[in-house]
Amino acid sequence: MRNRRVSLLDIGLDQSFDASMAFVQSTLQSINAGWSEPIVDIDFVRSRDPDTVLAAFTAPCDVLHVMAHGDQDSETPTFSSTDAKTTITLSELGDYAAERGHGLNASAVVADGCKTGIGSWQKALRDCLHGDIVYIGTSALIGWHESTVFCSAFYGALFRNKGKGFTPFEQALDAAGRAIDAYAAITDRVCPYKVMVLQPSRLARLAFR
Repeated sequence: MRNRRVSLLDIGLDQSFDASMAFVQSTLQSINAGWSEPIVDIDFVRSRDPDTVLAAFTAPCDVLHVMAHGDQDSETPTFSSTDAKTTITLSELGDYAAERGHGLNASAVVADGCKTGIGSWQKALRDCLHGDIVYIGTSALIGWHESTVFCSAFYGALFRNKGKGFTPFEQALDAAGRAIDAYAAITDRVCPYKVMVLQPSRLARLAFR
């Protein structure tokens, strides 16, 4: 069975995001350490260059994990850095993908920012999709504690049996459900992370057929 590929994309670009992303990398490296050969390949991108960031969004992977601020006040949902000097709107991502003839190419997307699971984000992201994805977003404001608890449970569940017997899509859907349940058990609170299946919009189907 081929290794799963996890692509980590940091758009937050400050010390706190750096620490949180380092935690995720460490978690994945610890999972690899338990096997004689690595079972997960890790790509990491931290950049202010728009082309580099947009290319990372559309690169093939099993899980695309984006850490950034989620901006709901813009005309279109936007990933932004803490200093607001770097922003990537979902409309920009859709245009970039359409120009190249292929959309977001991951089995699952973790949008690790505030309120990235609300309806406007779901609607905008569907214009960027090459195929169905497992989408994990949030329904509330989150901080580092929420992210750390959920992500450790998610990746622990994702690779609990090396993914045997599951497609990457099924593996991510199952792991997200387990992580949501684990979050509630650990914190005695409703998990702010939500999982859903998103399908390409009609616009995306026409652009990427």
